[in-house]
Amino acid sequence: MLIPDLAVQTGSAIPELTLEMVVVFGIAVATFVLFATETFPPDITAIIVMVVLILLGPWTGISPEEGISGFSNDATITVLAMLVLSYGVSQTGVVQELGERMASFAGTDERKQLASVLAFAGIPSGVLNNTPIVAMLIPVVSDLANRGRTSPSKLLIPLSYAAMVGGMLTLIGTSTNLIASSVAARLGRQYPSLHAFSMFEFTKLGIVVFVVGTVYLMTIGQRLIPERVLPEEDILEEYELSPYLTEVVVGEDSAFVGRTIDETLSEIELDVDVVSLIRDDETFIEPLMRKTARPGDVLVVRADFGSLRELMLTEGLSLVAFSSVTEEALEPEQEGGALVELVLPSWSSVTGETLESTTFRERYDANVLAIRRGAELLRERMDRTTLRRGDTLLVQATEDSVNRLATNRDFIVTQVAAEPDYQRSKIPLAIAIILGVVGFAALGVYDILTTALAGVVVMILTGIVKPGELYDAVEWDVIFLLAGLIPLGIAFEETGAANLVGAVVATSADFLPAIGVLWVFYVITTLVTAVVSNSASAILMIPVAVEAATRVGGDPFSFVLAVTFASSADFMTPIGYQTNLLVYGPGGYKFTDYFRVGAPLQLLLSIATVLGIAVFWGV
Repeated sequence: MLIPDLAVQTGSAIPELTLEMVVVFGIAVATFVLFATETFPPDITAIIVMVVLILLGPWTGISPEEGISGFSNDATITVLAMLVLSYGVSQTGVVQELGERMASFAGTDERKQLASVLAFAGIPSGVLNNTPIVAMLIPVVSDLANRGRTSPSKLLIPLSYAAMVGGMLTLIGTSTNLIASSVAARLGRQYPSLHAFSMFEFTKLGIVVFVVGTVYLMTIGQRLIPERVLPEEDILEEYELSPYLTEVVVGEDSAFVGRTIDETLSEIELDVDVVSLIRDDETFIEPLMRKTARPGDVLVVRADFGSLRELMLTEGLSLVAFSSVTEEALEPEQEGGALVELVLPSWSSVTGETLESTTFRERYDANVLAIRRGAELLRERMDRTTLRRGDTLLVQATEDSVNRLATNRDFIVTQVAAEPDYQRSKIPLAIAIILGVVGFAALGVYDILTTALAGVVVMILTGIVKPGELYDAVEWDVIFLLAGLIPLGIAFEETGAANLVGAVVATSADFLPAIGVLWVFYVITTLVTAVVSNSASAILMIPVAVEAATRVGGDPFSFVLAVTFASSADFMTPIGYQTNLLVYGPGGYKFTDYFRVGAPLQLLLSIATVLGIAVFWGV
């Protein structure tokens, strides 16, 4: 149905705006707003979009079958299989093995440390999903930095960026490449030059991007990265916790005497935590809440001045004279105590919850002392603070609890576990499986979907991945995000919305050559990625880019490649790409640090990528 009043009249080459397009544009704008405001988690937003597209089928052109087609899409299933394969490899400890070799090579020289991080994060990301690579290397890199008296901040952004550019080396390096390949294959029915990507179709361009990115990070980038976390800094000073930690003595008439600490604290409406108990020169930490207090016990409490003063006045406690709470007091040797940082990845089930609603302390025998959200520190009312993806929790726990947390997919422990439970004897087998998946797909014996699923089966049969671990190995938020947004890309095509936007952007050819229009699409895609996710930007922008390419006489395949690479190149924010978010807290970065370091890299890679495409494939 045409809407004459809204029809675009800038030229006969630009299609008229229809009611169907208006509806799809409205859904797209609402999607962007929901992503940007994080009203719902991204995967939930994607499912809402899918349902709305189906309900408005008469205008969006999306039938129920097309609406749920994302769940059976080749790319979605392949991403699922690759996540399981990456999990299986991580269970062998091969990445940690690489990390140990990285540490032995780098030593205490900062430039060697940086070079090793770029190499050991970037190259494996070409054949394994880059998000798990970063998650597994954060503790290794943090430990490497501290041993060499280097600020972890100087190495963690490079870790993320290296994994991002490394993911552009092959088809399976990132889910974005697989999605782009699927969209290109679907559009290939209409445009003969388009097809699904082969395993190494764009590897030569990926090498150019990787080399340019590495040289930048080793030179200009290294100087731009700030030292937000000082090397070997006392962790209590780093989190500015000293004013919040105090030693108090339990008096004879204290309300704590003869009762468990949990019973007493549950009756106190104050923001107070007891983090350790000292009795007869012996220190106890977790499980602490079930201990019965005695007169003379010394309690280390976390509280602000007001809460502490009220606690002492009402509960029969007194200050310990000349005391100062140190890391040693919170890490007693007899209990194997430890202070560790936990990062909440986007797939963590505790995001959106509070410490109170998750019963964190009781469930994990661990006490949260502070929360770091980028450069912001939270030390009060933490039990009622809604946890967000990317938050870093400073946790006091026993060694056993730390090891349990290290194997829990809800958390990334930023220090190497004392007793990692890896299947190191199966490292050669895991590597052989990955090489088989890549090799058979590259030779064209089977497609990547088939080889990836076959690799999963072999990992299960050989015990690398146990059947009970299969579902835990998948980042379901990623799967639902892909499945939910694929119908939006179809709606853009079927209603002509992609045609209209492509035609509008193609008007830039009036004053730009085709290579200039290609660069414009690269830039637009990176801006879209900063608002939505990398995969979402590929789904939405590839149909538009293809339409624009046909209108300016360009090669649709070149435009698809530009969008594919740009979708994985959000270096300017911590939220556009998962790996950036993972290092946000451990590096103590400010939001603006990503723009400061990433904007020049973004510009440099936009030029390198577009010129590379022009040289290798033409425009």
